[in-house]
Amino acid sequence: MWKIENYSEFLEERRKLLAAEANRCMEDLLHGDVRWLEGAAKMALAPTIIMGGISTEIEEEELEALNDWVEAQGLPRGILTHDFADPVSGEQKAVFDLAWSNGIQEELSQPVAVLLNEGPETVNVASLAGFRCFTTIQDFKYYVEKEILAGGGQGVALETVGAN
Repeated sequence: MWKIENYSEFLEERRKLLAAEANRCMEDLLHGDVRWLEGAAKMALAPTIIMGGISTEIEEEELEALNDWVEAQGLPRGILTHDFADPVSGEQKAVFDLAWSNGIQEELSQPVAVLLNEGPETVNVASLAGFRCFTTIQDFKYYVEKEILAGGGQGVALETVGAN
């Protein structure tokens, strides 16, 4: 269960364990009078579908290499398997492969996510959350070279990045 490819099964098993424990707590609170818990009233947590995430070792190696490349450019490393949660409810919505939630130039550029081999639902979640999304490594590198390192419209010179 502790492997990334088993993540969906892990979540399903966790859901079952949490529901069983919640039901046990309810039974304790009712001092054995379980008629209140019969049928629909019994706690059954709906499964939450978490979209995204790294799906293969090859993909993980590509993302690690990309993160190394970003660092070699004098920029901060991104977060691999970034858990994105709804800022209001705290409910986890998706896992972004590689992300900079405060921008590559923190607070000076918009949040960025690299989403390799992800479906449109994951890209949509990231986009709606304000992330600039890239679905290929080449497009992301082009963005970094042309807009971040060259200062393209960001109003920040390369020297500023390394000044911290």
